[in-house]
Amino acid sequence: MSRSRLLALGLGVGLVLTASPAQAEEIPVTGPTTWAVTGHGWGHGHGMSQYGALGAAHQGVGWKQILGFYYPGTRLGRTQGRIKVLITADNKDLMVEARDGLRLRPLAGRKEFVLAKIRPRATRWRILPKGQKSIVQFKTARGGWTRWTSFSGTAEFTSGNGPLTLRLPHHLTADYRGTLRSVDKQTVNVLPLDRYVQGVVARESPSSWPADALRAQAVAARTYAAYERAHATTSYDICDTTSCQVYGGAEAEDPATDAAVRATRGRVVTYQGDPAFTQFSSSNGGWTAAGSQPYLVAQPDPYEASSGNPNATWTATLTSRQIEKKWPQIGTLTHLSISRDGNGDYGGRITTATLTGDAGSVTVSGDDLRALIGDDGKSTWFELAPTTPRDMVSRLLGWG
Repeated sequence: MSRSRLLALGLGVGLVLTASPAQAEEIPVTGPTTWAVTGHGWGHGHGMSQYGALGAAHQGVGWKQILGFYYPGTRLGRTQGRIKVLITADNKDLMVEARDGLRLRPLAGRKEFVLAKIRPRATRWRILPKGQKSIVQFKTARGGWTRWTSFSGTAEFTSGNGPLTLRLPHHLTADYRGTLRSVDKQTVNVLPLDRYVQGVVARESPSSWPADALRAQAVAARTYAAYERAHATTSYDICDTTSCQVYGGAEAEDPATDAAVRATRGRVVTYQGDPAFTQFSSSNGGWTAAGSQPYLVAQPDPYEASSGNPNATWTATLTSRQIEKKWPQIGTLTHLSISRDGNGDYGGRITTATLTGDAGSVTVSGDDLRALIGDDGKSTWFELAPTTPRDMVSRLLGWG
């Protein structure tokens, strides 16, 4: 892909930070143990906190300053073009509802077919990939699928200005702007970048939030997509789930979040002239986590406290039996050695944990340990406190 046009505009924030020393914690285990888990934040904590952006906006901080705080050392620029989004819920054929203006376009060639003229009574159309060909079929209200033709290579549906209605498994549907392309038994939505961002912001931030929080989210989402597009190595640039960033298509759009996208049209965060890796998460719990880029720094976050963040502190449980079941090679657990990043309560987020048993030991990441807690484990920033069965009953009943 060609490099985006980027116009540098300073964000006006520069922070000089000193890394905190890593912290270590030794936890002996004698017999079956249950730990009460208390943690902060939700997500990896890299880059922008969505609740932090909310708190900053409540304090009157503008969207440019919000981005400058969470991505220090970056600048503002512009980009444009289209984005290719993998629609993960559709992984077999590509089926759309018939509608006025529906067209089919083989990518190998310039010809475009107006499907309503070819089969006026068709109610649905689909592309079936078969080897190096795309087989095109239609369906009417009175009958099943009928083959119309086939093309070499990939084909896509487009409908001009209106959205396409995609038929998904389990009788579900979803509307998407741009084109829907069938590639290697995958459905890919190709559309202008800002149209894509409209389908992201409302899924990532509540539309009732202040304008500056939504505008910061729009720029972070646009930049994240531009970064992924610049580094794509597959037939798509980005996916539509939390593995990338959540995208809901045309039906996710909302007037308030659409306004945030329009107000920041084309704006992206840049580092050394290229789109930055603008990771963001729901909540950092009051302290951001260092990431893979120079601008993803660890620093106290002064904004989360005023956001009403429901994930500022969370609780869960973990047992020695869960650990032994997950890593049976250690045998019976006898000791945990936990390393932390040194930032904030408890000594900071867990970076690694060495789990030692009577049969061996294994070193796992903080994310591995967090995943063992399940959905209640919202981040790697947590502490473990041994508890008795009576303590557990008290916690569940809210007595202590």
